[in-house]
Amino acid sequence: MTLESFSLARYRIPLDSALPVGKQRIELRQGLILQARANEQDYYVEIAPLSGLDRDGSDINGFSLETLDQAAAELQNLLQAIIEGTLDLDSAAELTKLASVAWGLSLLSAKINNQLPVHHTPFEPVPLIVPREGEPEVMLRQRLSTIPTNIHRVKIKVAQTNMAEELKLIHLVQELRPEVKLRLDANQGFEFEEAEAFCACLPKNAIEYIEEPCRQWQKNRALFASTGVPFALDETLGRHPDFEPAEDAYDSGLRALVIKPMLCGSLPKLQKLIDQAHNLGLRCVLSSSIESTLGIADILRIAAALTPDDTPGVDTVNPFTKALIEPYGDKTCLAFDSLTPVFSVRK
Repeated sequence: MTLESFSLARYRIPLDSALPVGKQRIELRQGLILQARANEQDYYVEIAPLSGLDRDGSDINGFSLETLDQAAAELQNLLQAIIEGTLDLDSAAELTKLASVAWGLSLLSAKINNQLPVHHTPFEPVPLIVPREGEPEVMLRQRLSTIPTNIHRVKIKVAQTNMAEELKLIHLVQELRPEVKLRLDANQGFEFEEAEAFCACLPKNAIEYIEEPCRQWQKNRALFASTGVPFALDETLGRHPDFEPAEDAYDSGLRALVIKPMLCGSLPKLQKLIDQAHNLGLRCVLSSSIESTLGIADILRIAAALTPDDTPGVDTVNPFTKALIEPYGDKTCLAFDSLTPVFSVRK
């Protein structure tokens, strides 16, 4: 592999509808696109920490531990060292403490070395349903009626509005589509007593799991013991970089790890966590950190290779007002008009 140059650019893409990040909402997504020239070809990866400001100007809490500016500064130092020959992509990915940078550099290495599947069998979509406070039932029924008949599971955000409305939404989905399985996502939005009351009212046979039900993730086991509703972990993985599932995880109610690669780190670290989980009978669902079309395409490729039996959670790209990658014959091209250059380094 002969690396000739790197270029880093920044994107800002407005969303045509607000997307939930926990209980917060964002209407703008920003990130970095890293371009590498190697073997006389161009390769691209997205590096986009899930941090910054929400639509109200408050800091996004509970997801990436690094900012976009920190990622750009780290990349400038590491890429200069790679061009000078004192580091390679894989060692730089293991050296950095920033998860988004580790993910991007290791992914770039995998692309350059042809270690990813080029094509994959399409996954069955898992539509994301977000409750709308005060939505009339007639409008809710109309919205739910648009779920395609070939869909076998949906994901519903909860702990967003009020418990009664969210339970009504869940039971209405069951009434209209009794064959559909439900994945619920609370984003650590419930106190234990609230989670216990909420889970007691759920149609348990329809629930695959509820993601991060309790504000304190250590209480999820007690919730399962009390209600029998299994849970999944998501934010916990990003906040605890060295997380490993316990040997008794399955018996204690854990059913799945919802893994955001942008928050996890390098590909080898991702592979290790998936292997540990699978050995304990846990499912692994790769999930978007609200990346652009470029990042989503890469999550789909990684999921095809590492978690082919579990549909990744990538139903967050629809509100993007612009695609960063667009079809071009048998290839894809980058929408350069959406990018602002940050820096370049070359031999």
